[in-house]
Amino acid sequence: MTELKKLPIGIEDFEKIRQEDFYYVDKTRLIEQLLAQWGEVNLFTRPRRFGKSLNMSMFQHFFEIGSERTLFDGLEISKNLKLCEEYQGKYPVVSISLKGINGTTYEEARGFLVKTINEEARRLSFLSGSTKLDETEQELLNQLKKKEMSNDSLVYSIRELTELLEKHYEKKVIVLIDEYDVPLAKANENGYYDEMVLLIRNLFENGLKTNKSMKFAILTGCLRVAKESIFTGLNNFKIYSITDKSFDETFGFTDSEVRELLEYYGQEGYYDTVKSWYDGYRFGDVEVYCPWDVINFCSDHRTDPKLAPKNYWANTSGNSVISHFIESVNEPHKLTKMELEQLVNGGIVQKEINPELTYKELYSSIDNLWSTLFMTGYLTQRGEPNGDRYNLVIPNREIRNIITNHILKMFKESIKKDGKTVGEFCDALLKQNPEKVESIFTDYMKKTISIRDTFVQKPTKENFYHGLLLGILGFKENWSVMSNRETGDGFSDILIRIEDEDVGIVIEVKYASGGNMEKECENALQQITDVRYTESLEQEGIHKIIKYGVACYKKKCKVMMKIEE
Repeated sequence: MTELKKLPIGIEDFEKIRQEDFYYVDKTRLIEQLLAQWGEVNLFTRPRRFGKSLNMSMFQHFFEIGSERTLFDGLEISKNLKLCEEYQGKYPVVSISLKGINGTTYEEARGFLVKTINEEARRLSFLSGSTKLDETEQELLNQLKKKEMSNDSLVYSIRELTELLEKHYEKKVIVLIDEYDVPLAKANENGYYDEMVLLIRNLFENGLKTNKSMKFAILTGCLRVAKESIFTGLNNFKIYSITDKSFDETFGFTDSEVRELLEYYGQEGYYDTVKSWYDGYRFGDVEVYCPWDVINFCSDHRTDPKLAPKNYWANTSGNSVISHFIESVNEPHKLTKMELEQLVNGGIVQKEINPELTYKELYSSIDNLWSTLFMTGYLTQRGEPNGDRYNLVIPNREIRNIITNHILKMFKESIKKDGKTVGEFCDALLKQNPEKVESIFTDYMKKTISIRDTFVQKPTKENFYHGLLLGILGFKENWSVMSNRETGDGFSDILIRIEDEDVGIVIEVKYASGGNMEKECENALQQITDVRYTESLEQEGIHKIIKYGVACYKKKCKVMMKIEE
């Protein structure tokens, strides 16, 4: 039996993937397309975890003098013999990533940038032995390796490295800058944005605008930062964003690529799950999957086939943009609850998108916030735009989960401030008053969104209302509240054990898709009996068990009760 290739989780080094037998989704046509389109400075903007850094590594290993040519054997680009003969391994390259420029202060961030330049200068240390560089140029290279660096040296560093390489090789230099906007995002979060903008602007202006030693440059980033902010005067600048049809298949996995990957690992039976959870992003004319999600899902399910899908993308960085978005609900001139419900329920919200913002402006207005959500991948487009107006939707179940989890988190925060109502709700449960439970829970539901659209599957709707109940019950002292605990022949929604009381409570939550809440309550109570959800409480010696069936529909609920003694 042939041993399967390893899955490249978190590996962004093209050489390592190719040499150490990792699975690789061939994106080398990007090289051909880039050279055919031709721009002196090319910026690709895509959300995080869509393969930007791996593609940049691929560029470096293709173009750079001395790279191993066999890395591309059998890949799409190798079929273009003429292009490979002209470009493969024929150019010096300066390659830097700004991904790690994450300082809490300007001084710290500047220090990280210096280290990044130091690292690239050390990688090019072979120039120290070049007979083509004079003493002054050798000293210039040494300065770029030093921890202490003047501002002049720092902002001219990319340009000076290209000049040294051109002098040595007598060939123009390709410049690669990965995650160009990370320093700006971190500076905006930590309060030194203006200083960082000036530094990056000067670095890029010298390295990209007036650099006669440069053949061409490629940059990647998450957002298309306003040109006047850091790309002043760059007339040779071409931007390829998520709305452009050029390069639409080259970042992210296409449907055929995902099918092939799942089939290779014997997981084609998960195709529908992977599609509903991780597909749905539209770049240009193509729907794509998030590669990070697909690879992680595939890896996890090779080990544990029964594992439920996860929010892999949510764990790769903060989701502050979602917090800003949801917290603005019903503030003056901000997001309306109706718009949020429409999105969560699979609907479309049409908004004007501004593709060029500065990081300072991201949250300054709801219009900018819609644009930010779109460009960072939390929302995507459906249909054709009407000018700058786009039909925005949540792309898939993973992003919907991220958003509803934030809504539930905010719901719990609001519950903290309302101890009196929590007490009344729990007392009503204990005192066998289903009408009171129903009344208070309905009031709570009115304060949040409803999950109702047919696009959202029934278990997802039930999970949301289940989460609301847990949010309320979690603040009751001396109550042990367990969710989805194995008991009897299944897993009960909510089990409650009350300290110093010979009483237990079992709650089963249902969503009444057709609006018949009474029937669903009866179904819930019957399920508690049939699947013996009370068994674990009985085994603990509890003699009185109160069973509640809770049915929800939009922002209404019905509560029914039975007692077992």
